[in-house]
Amino acid sequence: MSEQPWQFQETILSLQTGWLTLLGEKLKTPQGERLDYWRVEKADSVIVLPVHRQHLLLPPPVYRPGVGQSTWDFPGGRCPDGQSLQCAATTILERELGVADSGLSCLSPINQTGWPINSSFSNQRLHGFVAEIKPDVSLVPEKLGATYPLTHLGIQSLLDRLICLQCRGLFMEWWMAEGDELRECE
Repeated sequence: MSEQPWQFQETILSLQTGWLTLLGEKLKTPQGERLDYWRVEKADSVIVLPVHRQHLLLPPPVYRPGVGQSTWDFPGGRCPDGQSLQCAATTILERELGVADSGLSCLSPINQTGWPINSSFSNQRLHGFVAEIKPDVSLVPEKLGATYPLTHLGIQSLLDRLICLQCRGLFMEWWMAEGDELRECE
């Protein structure tokens, strides 16, 4: 016996800003209960795993107000309306690591459609890319926070520092799909 889905009744509020949309909605549960549901919709997120000479690169840690500390993360940000995901990825790399689009040998998606990131309050999609940086590209020392070799010890060290679940999820997805080939180089 299949359960009836929740039913949308009406929008109470829709407040749109450049960063997010706040929605208040009335919903009806399968049991007939009427609920007010509030949520935030955000622009899609893009996280990039930069690889240079068989090392993953991270920018310096950034303070995260919701976490209350600075954290190590892969380069990331939002994809503004009208911008392609690939363009957002290259913009993020230039902003966070100083690597221009011309310094990339390859930019490959990790997930083809983006993963829904949904909590009881916030909705967005997460897209991941791997950016292979040309070996002859000189990195900007001030923009480089840490490097991790693509070895067992390097990956373990990275995972010990990387607390962002979205960064870890994209990394693990990529590592599981591509890691065997990379591990052969150890």
